[in-house]
Amino acid sequence: MKKLIIANWKMQRGYRESLSLAKELVKKLPKKTPNGAREIVLCPDYLSLSAVGDILKKTTLKLGAQDSAPADKGAYTGEVSPAELKKLGVKYVILGHSERRRHLREESLLINAKIKAALARKLIPVLCVGENLSQKEGGLAKKFLNEELRQALKGVKIKTAADLVIAYEPLWAIGTGQPIIPLEAEIINRFLTERAAMILSKKVRVLYGGSVDATNAGEFLKQKHVAGLLVGGASLRAAEFSKIN
Repeated sequence: MKKLIIANWKMQRGYRESLSLAKELVKKLPKKTPNGAREIVLCPDYLSLSAVGDILKKTTLKLGAQDSAPADKGAYTGEVSPAELKKLGVKYVILGHSERRRHLREESLLINAKIKAALARKLIPVLCVGENLSQKEGGLAKKFLNEELRQALKGVKIKTAADLVIAYEPLWAIGTGQPIIPLEAEIINRFLTERAAMILSKKVRVLYGGSVDATNAGEFLKQKHVAGLLVGGASLRAAEFSKIN
């Protein structure tokens, strides 16, 4: 299976900037998908999603969303329906990102509902999990990660291993410029792969995210259980992101 590279633009680029960045990446990244090439996904903000999707048509780049609602329709002020995302051509949707957990107080019960709603519309959820620094230093990382997986994936059913993705993003490494050591990422990703397989009965892909850039991406991608990368800041610069791929 191809390595998966997801660009999470967060709320860092406005509408015009997002379109310009998408156009730059279309020029810099491969026009065709040769054997062994990466699968590349761009996740702009919601205002830019439709227009970026138009730019990506007839290219090898895929469209992703940064979140989606726990239902197709209803009294969910400010939310965006997974059914509507599907109509826009979205393939992947990031769910449970640490920033939404922290700033918007999202909990596992809601994330679980979002995963199920996304799957019902044949979107591929990218479930984010990760421990904080005190949990890491206290030797509690694996216990915490296992509990995040267990709660977020409760009752989740998938037909194939490609239907869902997990992204390991240690909170202490996000945006700090201090990524985890690639071998440590391999150890944690292997643990997550095994635990998810026990819950889902499928061996799903596990990505790594946290201060990834062009200088360290290659070492992460060499690891057996690192199935790809979730890239933040480095994905906002076309020249930098194109080197990761």
